[in-house]
Amino acid sequence: MASSASAQAQANPGSSAPLQRGIVKMVLSGCAIIVRGQPRGGPPPERQINLSNIRAGALARRAVQGQPDTKDVPDEPWAFQAREFLRKKMIGKEVCFNVEIKTNQGREYGMVYLGKDTSGENIAESLVAEGLATVRREGIRGTNPDQARLCDLEDQAKSVKKGMWSEGGGSHTIRELKYSIENPRNFVDSMHQKPVNAIIEHVRDGSVVRALLLPDYYLVTVMLSGIKCPTFKREADGTESPESFAAEAKFFTESRLLQRDVQIILESCHNQVILGTILHPNGNITELLLKEGFARCVDWSMAVYTQGADKLRAAERSAKERKVRIWKDYVAPTANLDQKDRQFVAKVMQIVNADAIVVKLVSGEYKTIHLSSIRPPRIEGESAQEKNKDKDKRFRPLYDIPYMFEAREFMRKKLIGKKVNVTVDYIRAATAATDLGTSSIPAFPERTCATVTIGGINIAEALVSKGLATVIRYRQDDDQRSSHYDELLAAEARAIKNAKGLHSKKELPIHRVADISGETQKAKQFLPFLQRAGRSEAVVEYVFSGSRLKLYMPKETCLITFLLAGIECPRGSRNIPGGQQEAEPYSDEAMMLTKELVLQREVEVEVESMDKAGSFIGWLHVDGVNLSVALVEHCLSKVHFTAERSSYYKTLVSAEEGARQRKEKIWANYEEKTAEESVPPIEEKERVPSYKPVYVTEITDSFHFYTQDVETGAQLETLMETMRAEIATQPPVEGAFTPHNGVYCISKFGDGEWYRAKVERVESPAKVHVFYIDYGNRETVSSTRLAPLSPAFNIRALPAQATENAFAYIQVPQDEDARADVVDCVVRDIQNTQCLLNVEYVEGSCQHVTLQFTDTKDDVGLGLVKEGMVMVDVRKDKHLQKMVQRGQRTIAPHHFLKCQPISRKRTPIMQAHPLSCILSTPSQTRLTHRAAPLFVGAPPHILSERGMDGCSEKRPPSLL
Repeated sequence: MASSASAQAQANPGSSAPLQRGIVKMVLSGCAIIVRGQPRGGPPPERQINLSNIRAGALARRAVQGQPDTKDVPDEPWAFQAREFLRKKMIGKEVCFNVEIKTNQGREYGMVYLGKDTSGENIAESLVAEGLATVRREGIRGTNPDQARLCDLEDQAKSVKKGMWSEGGGSHTIRELKYSIENPRNFVDSMHQKPVNAIIEHVRDGSVVRALLLPDYYLVTVMLSGIKCPTFKREADGTESPESFAAEAKFFTESRLLQRDVQIILESCHNQVILGTILHPNGNITELLLKEGFARCVDWSMAVYTQGADKLRAAERSAKERKVRIWKDYVAPTANLDQKDRQFVAKVMQIVNADAIVVKLVSGEYKTIHLSSIRPPRIEGESAQEKNKDKDKRFRPLYDIPYMFEAREFMRKKLIGKKVNVTVDYIRAATAATDLGTSSIPAFPERTCATVTIGGINIAEALVSKGLATVIRYRQDDDQRSSHYDELLAAEARAIKNAKGLHSKKELPIHRVADISGETQKAKQFLPFLQRAGRSEAVVEYVFSGSRLKLYMPKETCLITFLLAGIECPRGSRNIPGGQQEAEPYSDEAMMLTKELVLQREVEVEVESMDKAGSFIGWLHVDGVNLSVALVEHCLSKVHFTAERSSYYKTLVSAEEGARQRKEKIWANYEEKTAEESVPPIEEKERVPSYKPVYVTEITDSFHFYTQDVETGAQLETLMETMRAEIATQPPVEGAFTPHNGVYCISKFGDGEWYRAKVERVESPAKVHVFYIDYGNRETVSSTRLAPLSPAFNIRALPAQATENAFAYIQVPQDEDARADVVDCVVRDIQNTQCLLNVEYVEGSCQHVTLQFTDTKDDVGLGLVKEGMVMVDVRKDKHLQKMVQRGQRTIAPHHFLKCQPISRKRTPIMQAHPLSCILSTPSQTRLTHRAAPLFVGAPPHILSERGMDGCSEKRPPSLL
């Protein structure tokens, strides 16, 4: 190379070569540099300049990969020192140079000066003077003063034994380069995240560099933690195609870091790739790349970044807002929202799920907010398969999914009724249902996802840190995520490390919560306990209407349906046979007030009684407020006459009087009666009995009974015959009918015949609770015994024939044994017989009646009073006072004695009551085989399964 260069130099003297300028990008060796121009709209052009007339030692070279015959070549003595001399003097500096010779291969040789002109330092002379390069004396012309000066400088360096002319041969200047590390992870851990001095030797792309770690000369590849720049993709033919802005990002990093002295914090090792942060005196290149739009944040390496992930997010956010470089087409997830809709303060009204809440805005509007980037507890793997297999058991996510209840309770106690700060992060568009063959993804409506904070605490982060939720992983190009996503990842890492919640290895928590809503028998057993308990703690789980709620009793671990006592609240819309019943005025307002006051709040309840459906009736208190009184005060309920017996009656009346005076809502059209109008009429309303013949078809354990009108008996007989004939010609397909609550159908009874029925509750396909609408009895059957009801035989063709009744003027015994005795007595006397019925008054949906035997005209209820089995219910209606007084005169004084409960194992009716032997009456000896005509359409005659021993098992449809 020296001889050819000299020959070219002789042929083409460089004195007349024009002077050029550039910036030193890289020092290749002690005698070669790369110079670049100024960037204009992209990376600038560059060229390699070799120093004329001198030669420096060659640097070490690694063996070519894939060529086993090649070997690693070490440094020549003083080669690295010569390179370092030039690197520290020239990198990033402006230089001027002239090209003296250019070889046929395109290699350029010339003189290089620091600065803008030749008055600056001559780089070749400096190298020779320091003893770091030798002069190529062959072919030197004595007439060239520059060449002569180089020879003089070399002689001076030799005389003072500088650099390579020193004694010892320079073996101590040869580096021991380490091109690979056997265990990168241990190597990174051994550094303990302390800054390591290094020189950036190569820039592969904007976020990946090759660094020489000092002083041990480890040559490692380092990827910047937390970010990723556009890269150069290698094609099949070996060429590289850059992604958009890849070249610009690489130049940005090169111009600031290449061959600069830096410090590197080695933070982690991922798949043999070392992750780190490069610190330069002028700043952090990671943040700069993000801020200028040359990189994006990556979640998988953000977690190991030690300089504050929030700084990186802020830098990326700045680039997004300015839409620079890779973000030029960026559209913010909340770009279409006004500022007031992006950040607002709202009151939490309901915890929908472990990741969703309902808030009330300042405007009064209700809005569902989903917590950004977290996923609530869910069933996966084997647990999900077991859930699908056990279809007979009703699945309740809140209690059956591990940690779902704990997550809901954490949010409920933290947020309900409190004001929170909401920052909308993104709006997830609605998705349609997708069928994947073996599984399906359900449809989701549009969801507003936000970060919710209270008192400076991020609720999502708190959930994740306790192991009650997990963080969602996104695609790298998915920007719809939490604005505090890195804090969420860090919180999840802590929860995993501490084995909390979902990450615990302990046994999963189990919540055995009994739901006795609608379970009449269970409710009866539970009623005395609640009555004796006085005020009990509860949590309102759901609000059906203004006065109907579902409560969770934490001490008893059960769910109950609760009705507010003492008030008459407007009813909401509901489905009824033949259509939908419209809501009463202000029913929605009443429900919203109840929700706002008590939903998911801790309350106290006083249970007084229960209704026929197993719902408990009583008083509910929240923060010292009686909910019944609150509804009355807000003009959303009226006082019911049943409140007269309560200690809260005066408070309710006072609240109602104030509501009337304001004339709002339900009292808007109220007009106060004048003195003349308030005077009671002189003539009192008389009780006018109108008895009609009926058949008693069923008597329930709650002392209600069902009847059929004799007048419509022929119509039912005809309908049943026609229906069964049609079924015989076209039998229903077994299992084809899917039962749902409230649906009318036909059910096959134990006698093999089909009857009209209504589905009351579906526990599972094997347990469907049905009500026989023409006979009044209930049964639990399999769905295979059910079939759809033809429109020709539905309730429009013939209404349900069984009418529910209760005895008027009679108090139902509260003691279960005493009540069972009364029911047994009535079963023997009137079930499956024809009687005379008169409606006295109606309470709720149940009519209260008096019943007479057809032959003797004896009053059945009065007979029970005479026998001392029931007490008279005192009514305040004036037109009913005669009947009440008649019943009271019937009772002998000793009937008011408190009778002791008798054994559940009872003898026939003559021994059913301690006083029955004294007060026996003719009605007492009546038997169940009283002669009466039968409907052809009724089930065959079967004696009540209560029998003569008072057994209370369920009966088939009653007999006519």
